[in-house]
Amino acid sequence: MRKDSLRDLYIDELKDLYSAETQMVKALPKLAKASSSADLRQAFEEHLRQTSDQVSRLETIFTALNEKPTGKKCLGMEGLVKEGSETMQEDYSGAVMDAALIGAAQRVEHYEIAGYGTVRAFAELLSESEHVSLIEETLEEEKQADEKLTQLAEQINSEAANSGSETANRKQTNNKGGSRRAA
Repeated sequence: MRKDSLRDLYIDELKDLYSAETQMVKALPKLAKASSSADLRQAFEEHLRQTSDQVSRLETIFTALNEKPTGKKCLGMEGLVKEGSETMQEDYSGAVMDAALIGAAQRVEHYEIAGYGTVRAFAELLSESEHVSLIEETLEEEKQADEKLTQLAEQINSEAANSGSETANRKQTNNKGGSRRAA
């Protein structure tokens, strides 16, 4: 059956977001566990609570539309989650791993912000004012999560840069010592 209405597209995009959010409900605990920073872990855990609320908001919208939220897999989020998993398997440690996790999480947040911005515009055009307010609540949470990650990155990225400098200095010192012994 051909889909030729904005309402069809709206529902399709909502299903995509629902799939994305349910994937994040599974991924966020893994990000929290991989974090060495207590503040970053707490941010991931807080966003997990928000994500569960976001899933509930989407379910409320689907109920109002007499639609089921299932039936579509968000391939974009699947790819972002896979990249995040690959990052966690890298041999980074401490602040460097945390910086990598923040990068992965911010890619997710930006993806979600784009998706929610799109469905909010569709809901406005379809005169779904109750949906608009639910979507805006989620959109604001996603923007706040991104801002929190940016704030955490300012400190964590500096720590990561310093740990990299210390490692490089140790390697340089070890190399100099080795060449003296050989002489």
